[in-house]
Amino acid sequence: MSPGKDRQIMSCNGKSTNVMWHKSSVDKFDRQELLQQKGCVIWITGLSGSGKSTLACALSRGLHSRGKLTYILDGDNVRHGLNNDLGFKAEDRAENIRRIGEVAKLFADAGVICIASLISPYRKDRDACRALLADGDFIEVFMDVPLQVCEERDPKGLYKLARAGKIKGFTGIDDPYEPPLDCEIVLKQMGDDCSSPCDMAETVISYLKEKGYLQA
Repeated sequence: MSPGKDRQIMSCNGKSTNVMWHKSSVDKFDRQELLQQKGCVIWITGLSGSGKSTLACALSRGLHSRGKLTYILDGDNVRHGLNNDLGFKAEDRAENIRRIGEVAKLFADAGVICIASLISPYRKDRDACRALLADGDFIEVFMDVPLQVCEERDPKGLYKLARAGKIKGFTGIDDPYEPPLDCEIVLKQMGDDCSSPCDMAETVISYLKEKGYLQA
C-alpha cells in the first residue's frame, strides 16, 4: 500500500461525502506512554442534585494529585459554548449527549482521563456514547440518589420551578430518568447517609487503578 493510502481513508460519513480520515504518525499508545496513563471516559450520570459535578471535581483533584491528566466535560458548562444552540426537547437532549460523547472520545484518544458529568437521562443515548469507545474505556458511574433527596437539596432551585410548572420536561418530574442497568460503578446515597465526595472519588480511582488506567 502506498504511503498516501496508508494515511487516509475515503468514506461517506453522515451528511458529508468524500471525507478523508488522516492517520497520524503519533497514535493513542504513544500519547499514553508520554502521559503514563490510559485514556478513558468516566461518564457520571444521575438526577439533578445527585452530586455529579461535585464528584467530578473531587475525582479530577484526586487524580491530579497523583500526577494524572484529566478534563471535565460538565453538562452545564458545555451548554455555554459547544451546545449553546440546543434546548431541552428530546431531540436536543440526544444531540447534546451525542456531541459530548464525541468530544469525550477525542479526549480519551489523546490519552486523557475524561470525566463527563451530566444527567444524560436516556439509556440509549448513554449506550451510544459507550459504543464510540473500545471495550472497557467507557466507565459509567451512576449517582444512585432518590428523587426526594435530590429535590430536598435542589441546589439550583430547579425542582421548585419544575413543580410550579415554570420548567417543562424536567428530568424526574415530568420527564423520565432511566437508571443504568449494568454500569461499572454505583454510588448509592440515602439521605444523610452518604459518603463524602473525596471518598466517592477514591472508589472511582480504585477502580481505575485496578483496571490499569493509571499506568501506560
